[in-house]
Amino acid sequence: ASAKRRGMPILAEITGYGASSDSHHITQPTLDGPVKAMCDAIADAGLEPEDIDYINAHGTATWQNDKNETAAIKAVFNSHAKQIPVVANKAAFGHSIAGSGALELIGCVMSINENLLPPTINYTTPDEECDLDYVTEGKRSHPISHVLSNSFAFGGSNATLVVSEYNANGSN
Repeated sequence: ASAKRRGMPILAEITGYGASSDSHHITQPTLDGPVKAMCDAIADAGLEPEDIDYINAHGTATWQNDKNETAAIKAVFNSHAKQIPVVANKAAFGHSIAGSGALELIGCVMSINENLLPPTINYTTPDEECDLDYVTEGKRSHPISHVLSNSFAFGGSNATLVVSEYNANGSN
């Protein structure tokens, strides 16, 4: 409403949010926390897992996080998981700790507006447990209406957003 009053373009909207805190271990993530955050965000957006067009992974390129996040994505999306492109933006700009979520949100909005997936750079040695579509070949054109963006932190703090293409009619 504020953007409309000011005559500003609406680039996207946050349509869903999910958070969890599993407090399992400072540096060893569990499956339950990320799964709950993703499921809650999708439900809050009023969507089904199959409605998600792209996943912006927390993707720290650490052995424990990446395998755990991949397993969590598979738990949430089941057989559909391998059909959803997953990008780890931290591969390009590093881990900016608390600023990572904001940088990744900007990237999600840009992807929606350009229908373009950025690549996950420097992923040259695949892991058999990390077997999703990580967009390693370079940028890719892709229709995007809904992005799921994960932000996970030490100690089991997990937050997930669903960022959606703006629909002036109010339905996604």
